Amino acid sequence: MMIIVVAVVAVVALSTIVAFSCICCRTAKTPKFNYSKKKIAMNGVGKREIQSSDQFGDGKTVDNGQLHFVRCDRGRFDLQDLLKASAEVVGSGTLGSSCKTVLSDGPSMVVKRFRHMSTVGNEEFHEHMRKLGALPHPNLLPLVACYYRKEEKLLVSDLIENGSLASRLHAKRAPGKPWLDWPTRLKIVKGVARGLVYLYKEFPTLALPHGHLKSSNVLLDDQFEPLLTDYALVPLVNRDHAQQVMVAYKSPEFTHSDRTTRKTDVWSLGILILEILTGKFPENYLMQGRGGDADLATWVNSVVREEWTGEVFDMDIMRTKNCEKEMLKLLKTGMCCCEWNMENR
Repeated sequence: MMIIVVAVVAVVALSTIVAFSCICCRTAKTPKFNYSKKKIAMNGVGKREIQSSDQFGDGKTVDNGQLHFVRCDRGRFDLQDLLKASAEVVGSGTLGSSCKTVLSDGPSMVVKRFRHMSTVGNEEFHEHMRKLGALPHPNLLPLVACYYRKEEKLLVSDLIENGSLASRLHAKRAPGKPWLDWPTRLKIVKGVARGLVYLYKEFPTLALPHGHLKSSNVLLDDQFEPLLTDYALVPLVNRDHAQQVMVAYKSPEFTHSDRTTRKTDVWSLGILILEILTGKFPENYLMQGRGGDADLATWVNSVVREEWTGEVFDMDIMRTKNCEKEMLKLLKTGMCCCEWNMENR
């Protein structure tokens, strides 16, 4: 009897030690981002405050793994450098949250965390990231590095201090920030179009070379040259989530026919052009699931049909003199891009 009791006590003690060791080991292998208490801009439109935290984004930790660089022209740092750097959430979008990190001996970076790529494998993910890292175009935000874990993925890129096109168009203008005049808006449209054409060229077999083209995914450098972000990610995002939130799936062809084509990103470009011209935020960006008929293109068409074309344009660009012909030409281009009949786009 005594032998049995001793054996039971030994087993319990051993189990406790093993469990404690596992907890300690697990804690040591889950490094966390170091947050400071700051007020942060969410997509440049609203603000919220986060308290001091040792965790990244949604409160979950990140496993200690290897950071993979996809560009040869960038200085090296590792995942621990990012985790130890002070961090500030700068955006929380439909695909994930974005965090600004300031490296101790380098530039500020943005780490974007994707939580809806669980179906993609390690090799497929890194192969696609290497492809994105090899796209040298002045209107694409370069991918610098990436990190893979089954439950989540991290993409690392440079911080663009000037913010997004969405914040410039729709956020309350801060003192000293210039308004977007007509020449600047035209420059932005041309740059976005060049970037999109390049994506079509580089991904000839991909139905949606961008897939999520919208104003918050267009960053502006200090010269107001546009940089596209979140491009060519459709093959990696879980299909159900992509169809719920990505802009391409708000298009008329998907809303009514459950399909996307090589013309679908053209529709997204058209909506973006109309947003730039009107200064109005497209309601379809906010809709979960199918985009429906109440979009910006429908409103613009109704105004033009009533011959009130002058009412379409944002008052800020109307300050520029002798630009009406250019504005009307771009308006027609935007409307053609939004044609329901894809053959007319």
